[in-house]
Amino acid sequence: MEVNPGFLFTETHMPCSTPDITDTLRYDRPTIVLHWTTAFLVLLQFALGETWNWPTKPVHHLMVVAHLTAGILLTAIMAFRIVWRLTNGRHLSDLLRPMDRIFALGAEYALYVLLLAEIVLGYLWRWGAGQTMSFFGLLIPSPFARLPPNTVAWLQSLHDWNAWLIMGLATGHGAAALFHQFVLKDKVLGRILPQCFLPRQ
Repeated sequence: MEVNPGFLFTETHMPCSTPDITDTLRYDRPTIVLHWTTAFLVLLQFALGETWNWPTKPVHHLMVVAHLTAGILLTAIMAFRIVWRLTNGRHLSDLLRPMDRIFALGAEYALYVLLLAEIVLGYLWRWGAGQTMSFFGLLIPSPFARLPPNTVAWLQSLHDWNAWLIMGLATGHGAAALFHQFVLKDKVLGRILPQCFLPRQ
């Protein structure tokens, strides 16, 4: 059977108003899984960090351990996510106008920077206070000496404020995606949704 060689280079750009979300216009599966895993861990981390002082000590301790464990998982996820994006991850722009793309990439890169900063601050705060990290109960001691109390308090404050910045930017990012989906109706959100959440054609 003869194959038209031009088929491999067919233009995938669709009008911004009514594009069809096909496999060629969706992010690859690892990118989608990494995106939603990151979102879940970030929400979990924020919720734990903001509420772990409410319950009594046994529950408080479990929440702290869960926060530390999720933080280590997020470290691995972010590292793999960056490597995947720079190597095999699919890059898409067909469904966005140039100005929309600038804002989308700006928010995405800002979130990457803030998340990486939050991870580093978390390790520095915990280890700088002379405490161990915990991964499902496995203790990981500090690789450096205890930091001065004022420095530890400063790191904690930065960690807290940066968490709120992340949540604010992530909320705006999500709101923009919903605006595209339900107001502009350009189906951009469909690029990153799991297959089971996509409407049937």
